[in-house]
Amino acid sequence: MGRAFIKRTIIGLIILLLPLSVIFAQSISFNGYVRNYTGFLLTGDNDYSIVQNTFNLNIEKSSNKVAFKVSPYINHYQNRDLEIGLRQAYLDVFFSSMDIRVGKQQIIWGKADGVFITDVISPKNLKEFLLPDFAEIRMGVTAVKVDYYMGNNTLEFVLVPLFTPTELPDRNSIWSPKMDFPVSPVFDCSKEEVPQSLKNSEVFLKFSVLSSALDFELMGGYMWDDDPTLHSTKTIDMSTMQITSLNIIPQHHRLGLLGGSFSTTLGGFVLRGEGAYYFDKYFRSTERTLSEGVIPKDYIHYLIGLDFSIIDIKMSVQFIQQVVLGYNDFIYNNQFDNTMTVLARKDFLRETLALELFAYIGLNDGDSLVRLKATYKVSDGFDVLLGANIFSGISGKFGQHRDNDMLYVKLKYSF
Repeated sequence: MGRAFIKRTIIGLIILLLPLSVIFAQSISFNGYVRNYTGFLLTGDNDYSIVQNTFNLNIEKSSNKVAFKVSPYINHYQNRDLEIGLRQAYLDVFFSSMDIRVGKQQIIWGKADGVFITDVISPKNLKEFLLPDFAEIRMGVTAVKVDYYMGNNTLEFVLVPLFTPTELPDRNSIWSPKMDFPVSPVFDCSKEEVPQSLKNSEVFLKFSVLSSALDFELMGGYMWDDDPTLHSTKTIDMSTMQITSLNIIPQHHRLGLLGGSFSTTLGGFVLRGEGAYYFDKYFRSTERTLSEGVIPKDYIHYLIGLDFSIIDIKMSVQFIQQVVLGYNDFIYNNQFDNTMTVLARKDFLRETLALELFAYIGLNDGDSLVRLKATYKVSDGFDVLLGANIFSGISGKFGQHRDNDMLYVKLKYSF
């Protein structure tokens, strides 16, 4: 895909959008942003971790009965093909007590900040780990969503007919997970794809209540695990009992889950909670007698969070735990995986300058990711953001990226 293709694509978008903007300017809303995002590592030769130019557009139209939204985007990188896609493209139909949304959409459930527990319908783009904005990490899915309103209560049904997996980093990326294999593996991706058929659809149901004292949601789903399980086959030298060859076979499995979330105000505090019970999630195992080195186990994922303010500093803390039930010592994961998050934010200069700290703290491995941001509003619509991502630890989800400390700047014009 060369420069000629890029030029044709850009010209095609201009040809398409200009007539639309002229013809429908009075009835269709156009907004979006242009952004440069440049980051470099603080280790080694200070290589660039990312150089990205983004054009993001939202096209919306709404009436009493119908509405639509289309969100195309273009990401340009120096030495990669132009990335063109749709974040969302859906149609809304409104009735007296029910709304129906059909098309590609981002669906957000739950009360957690920076953590996905019951927020499992939209898969994640983890090509840059957890560093992009969550509006960009959370991917759109083609779905039918029906909201039925009963006073302050809502019953929401979602059908996802086409499975969309997590987008993982390239194996040569600095964000590729560090895997401890005894020998260099060969990857066999022949079973990774989930066939597109009605029987492979995902279904979700949520009942939510909004009251003056308590907001809560109850949900359930029958879905595919967005993250593939790494099955394995190996060859062992029986004389030394050493593994001589290893094949890794990524495969997605069905999951059932039940969960819920709540939030309530206690004086000057907001107490939040969220949890889910997962049925038959597959985990990697070291037990040689198990088929393909994996085993299904039920597990629980939950959090408790507290939001408050101290001298105009907005604060939030969360404790998150994952528990593998029926645990065996030969499972790679810890039986209890504990994490905390801390958020602190304060505005200055009549809210033109915002300072923010958000930290993930891995309590099992003593690792962390600290994200520092300073955002300054230069003028109406034009923001400059200076940030740093600092990793610590020698192992764990965050410690594995200890060589990826980085500084970055974002120049963003919104229109």
